[in-house]
Order: sequence, then structure tokens, then C-alpha cells
Amino acid sequence: MLLTRRTSAFLIAVGLWTWAIWPNFLRNIAENEKSFVGGAPQPFFYVHLVLVVASLAIGTAIGVLGVKGWRRAPR
Repeated sequence: MLLTRRTSAFLIAVGLWTWAIWPNFLRNIAENEKSFVGGAPQPFFYVHLVLVVASLAIGTAIGVLGVKGWRRAPR
């Protein structure tokens, strides 16, 4: 399956957007009072950490597909 350059550019943008948004979200969660009690991470933090890691993995995969599609798209 060949992706158009337009579709590939969209996938690359989604991958970059994911990396722009989720690290900031994790930073905000880490600063939340519910994240740590007595210096120990709480379930609230772990749940959000899993969400961030999963989202970054998916965003990276989407970005990689976009880059591969861009390279293989006819000019």
C-alpha cells in the first residue's frame, strides 16, 4: 500500500504533535499533589505514566509510518 505525500505528511505531523504534547502532560501530572505522597509514586501517577508511554509509542509508530510513506511516495 502506497501512501500519498499528503497522507504521509499528516502522519508525520501527528507523530510530532504526540511528542510535543505528552511529555508536557507527564510533567504536569508529576507536579500534581496526587502523584507522590511522601516521595513515593502513587497509583494516580502510574496510571498516567502508562497512558503517556502508550501514547508516545503509538505516536512514534505513526510518525515512522509517515516517514516511510513519504520516502516511498511518488513525486
